[in-house]
Amino acid sequence: MSSALFSSLPVAGVTLANRLVVAPMCQYSANDGSASDWHMMHLGMLANSGAGLVIVEATHVERHGRITHGCVGLYSDANELALGHVIAAAKTYGKAKFGVQLAHAGRKASSQRPWEGGTFLRPNEDAWATIAPSALPFGDGWHTPREMTEADMDRVRDAFVNSARRALRAGFDEIELHMAHGYLMHTFLSPISNKRTDQYGGSLENRMRFPLSVAQAVRAVVPQDVPLGARITGSDWQEGGITPDEAVALAKALKTAGVDFVCVSSGGVAGGIHNPTGLGYNVPLAEAVKKGAGIKVRAVGLITTAEQAEDIVASGKADLVAAARAFLDDPHFGWHAARTLNADVAIPNQYLRVGPKFWSPTPKA
Repeated sequence: MSSALFSSLPVAGVTLANRLVVAPMCQYSANDGSASDWHMMHLGMLANSGAGLVIVEATHVERHGRITHGCVGLYSDANELALGHVIAAAKTYGKAKFGVQLAHAGRKASSQRPWEGGTFLRPNEDAWATIAPSALPFGDGWHTPREMTEADMDRVRDAFVNSARRALRAGFDEIELHMAHGYLMHTFLSPISNKRTDQYGGSLENRMRFPLSVAQAVRAVVPQDVPLGARITGSDWQEGGITPDEAVALAKALKTAGVDFVCVSSGGVAGGIHNPTGLGYNVPLAEAVKKGAGIKVRAVGLITTAEQAEDIVASGKADLVAAARAFLDDPHFGWHAARTLNADVAIPNQYLRVGPKFWSPTPKA
């Protein structure tokens, strides 16, 4: 029996060799938004991991939209040049397609790197002012963001459009918009963080207004044959927050706006709220969105084995599966997953000696 996980999938004008995706993982190793030699090593390694698609970490559309001083951006010519150099090398020597997750951190910006504490920057750490739909801090002690005006929304929307143009010039095969994890567009969508009383707050239709306007504006400059996706929240894991039904409604609206797929994640909207910790905890959310919205869906969240990923795709719960820590732990996770599932995966010529046809008996995955 052939593997569902290692079957190809067309998305817009791009055909992915398989359904296994490297999820975006912040590395906090950029220089004023510009990718560094670390990214050359990190993404070069993942280009030959066996995944059909690698998503570059949250890549910010404004300097003050970065999570930390070390976060990647696409807001300057220098950023575009640096990231384009990395992607050109990774695509020249790698087998995977490459996507980018465009983001604005909103009230979670101006933060420390995880290994520096992972909370808000102190005044002596070159902190900056943050923005959000409402003047509510992420958690105790965090900066209070400034409530965004319509002029702010126009500027940020234009920044997403400009970053999308830069991403296309940099050679990305796919673009996605970050609407989850408590960052700017998620905070518009969630009633926990959005307390506005104007046309951008209150009802779900109003809370979706700004994120949908960003999606529409980006779609207008991204050719139809280039996949455009969004990472959305399936649940805020707190009463009064986003529900799976609202996630379905958002996915339907994004599909109407021209978005080709959604990645269903969850949580992160405010400090003190904890996600479930079970394997594949977001998969039921992804399945609900796939069935309810009729859009291609990617599942993510503690997906750690080949068998687990295969079941998600084969049973129709999602069209794609993304993993993060599994690839950091095993940079050839895709090769080993394919071996486990008796499937084939592309291996660079320089490494063919470890392919099953050339190495017998092959080691266990």
